[in-house]
Amino acid sequence: MEKTKNLLDNKKISFFNSVNKQIIILFGLVLITCIFADFYYKSSTLTTPFIITTFVSSIITFIGIPLLKKIKIQQIIREEGPKNHYLKQGTPTMGGIFFIPIGIIISNILYFNNENYKIILTLSFVIMFFMFIGFIDDFLSLKKQLNTGLRSNQKIILQSFISLIFIIICASNNLIPHNIQIANRIINIGNLIYPLGLFVLLAESNSSNLTDGLDGLLSGCSVLIFTGLAITILIENTNNNSTLATLCIVMAGACMGFLFLNKYPAKLFMGDSGSLAIGASLGAIALVSNNLLSLLIMGGILAAESISVIIQVSIFKISKKIKGKGHKLFLMTPLHHHFELKGNNEILIVGGFWFVTLLLVMINLIFFITS
Repeated sequence: MEKTKNLLDNKKISFFNSVNKQIIILFGLVLITCIFADFYYKSSTLTTPFIITTFVSSIITFIGIPLLKKIKIQQIIREEGPKNHYLKQGTPTMGGIFFIPIGIIISNILYFNNENYKIILTLSFVIMFFMFIGFIDDFLSLKKQLNTGLRSNQKIILQSFISLIFIIICASNNLIPHNIQIANRIINIGNLIYPLGLFVLLAESNSSNLTDGLDGLLSGCSVLIFTGLAITILIENTNNNSTLATLCIVMAGACMGFLFLNKYPAKLFMGDSGSLAIGASLGAIALVSNNLLSLLIMGGILAAESISVIIQVSIFKISKKIKGKGHKLFLMTPLHHHFELKGNNEILIVGGFWFVTLLLVMINLIFFITS
């Protein structure tokens, strides 16, 4: 019995060590990328903002955990989810209210009174309001003691309203290009960019929300995507390139700082207040910088999570209508739950999804450098 216990303890320690290694590798990879970008692009200043934001985000998030525990802001696990998630019941949630504002505040300080400050202020607006929508959803969920807060249609209406205001502000200040760039080809789509922009913001925020289901999954993927987006913007060398690239790396730092406490076993969850804001920031920055294709490539994991839900629901409804009994393609969606129920360890799934995201980021950068 004692031998079995020791084996389990050793296995547990090796898991924690592997998580810590993943975190160190991820942080080191982003830091090296920032240093190289600052050396290669003389106008680039990514390293210092990344380090400062990561440090501040981790400290503020760490301070916030006991406060959330004190007022009993704790995660409620849905009954239909994987059974091993019941162990996470009671973990503090709504961490997005700590690390998202850190990213916004630091980026505003960096560019206050700068000629490009208008674009930072506009993007701050959409990110903060999506965080607020997530906060309402989290708050109602805790109040009802259920895993659902706002109804789907209520959430979509609020997201659409904020997205429309954002698009109108951008349009009136010529912040949204009326074309889509694919490699060396530029396709002018005129005013269709506005409904496309609305779709991107809704799709990206909800995809991020669906991805946030395992410890460190979304926060780790977000660090990589924000970093990839920053480098893509620098490669393009367009107007406002350094401004938007710095905003991306600051958001990467905010997510990185949060990840130190969100890694397995998570001491804090981000909640919808974090996941919706991350998705909105990715979508809004990609829209303004004309990098929608890059976001689609680098955010492949986010898209796959969302598509898996759409496919599952569609197949279930169609098969039920035709055969009288619903069938499922996946054991459970979003996609990460399917791999969980297949018997895969949570740490391995998260690490695997990070690795796929890293590959997609590299594919995007190679595509841009060679085109």
